[in-house]
Amino acid sequence: MKIIESVPNFSEGRRQEVVERIVDQAKHTKGVWVLDWSMDASHNRSVVTLVGEPKGVFEALFKMTKTASELIDLRNHKGEHPRMGATDVVPLVPVLNTDMQECIDLSKQLGKRIADELEIPVYLYEKSATSPERESLSNIRKGEFEGFFEKIKDPRWAPDFGPTKVHPTAGVMAVGAREFLIAYNVNLNTTNLSIAKKIAKAVRHSSGGFRYVKAIGVELSDKGMVQVSMNMTNYNKSPLFRVFEVVKREAARYGVSVVSSEIVGMVPMQALLNVARYYLQLDDFTVERIVEKGVLEILAKEVAKHE
Repeated sequence: MKIIESVPNFSEGRRQEVVERIVDQAKHTKGVWVLDWSMDASHNRSVVTLVGEPKGVFEALFKMTKTASELIDLRNHKGEHPRMGATDVVPLVPVLNTDMQECIDLSKQLGKRIADELEIPVYLYEKSATSPERESLSNIRKGEFEGFFEKIKDPRWAPDFGPTKVHPTAGVMAVGAREFLIAYNVNLNTTNLSIAKKIAKAVRHSSGGFRYVKAIGVELSDKGMVQVSMNMTNYNKSPLFRVFEVVKREAARYGVSVVSSEIVGMVPMQALLNVARYYLQLDDFTVERIVEKGVLEILAKEVAKHE
């Protein structure tokens, strides 16, 4: 059996009934399992984690994108997180008995079908990118939905698939293959957005920070605080604990402390094991010593016997 993961992001985090209808498209697709989904009202965004066989994931993602295009109107959308599409981004990640090239091929097939049938312009990003400037999602997304009506007229920003005009309500979107990514946010006990932006600048790679960290400062008006919102694109080379410590130290410079942190969606076990090893100083601790992992391996062997 081949297994891939996808973590599509949708520009809706306040109307639960809309998000549930989108998620249901995956739940009712054969060979696909929804592991997690969450909504964020401040960001006005939802993140869904699903896994399954490539064919099933392909069908689920198309149906989710179609439903989102019917239920989300970006002309009426406001939120703290940058966005350019009703379905903003669809990543594909190899998990079991597959590789990056298969996910790249699948991303191109998915992008073409979305463009052909839904008339939504699609940009290929990360490992699927057709040019270096399109590898970075933030670079593609620059200008967001409102700015794309002019941006798409530039020949350098013609979509990889679909019309050279923005879908009037669903915008444009990115599809691509990538490695595991962790969406990690740190909340600060201040309403001063400039502090969060300064800290984000200190930790993100594009301004001299960690190689595998993308970060922005955002305001959480409903919570009365600000947040350093990050995407961790390689949790082994830029581990969570190291980035967290720098955020905490930078915050202290401004007389601010960390209230809490959060992981959006799901996270690889190894990423949290790295954190435990650091803070508990566990020199020889490995993933093989986690009870649940041992149980899952036994269950997998039993299942395999009956296949």
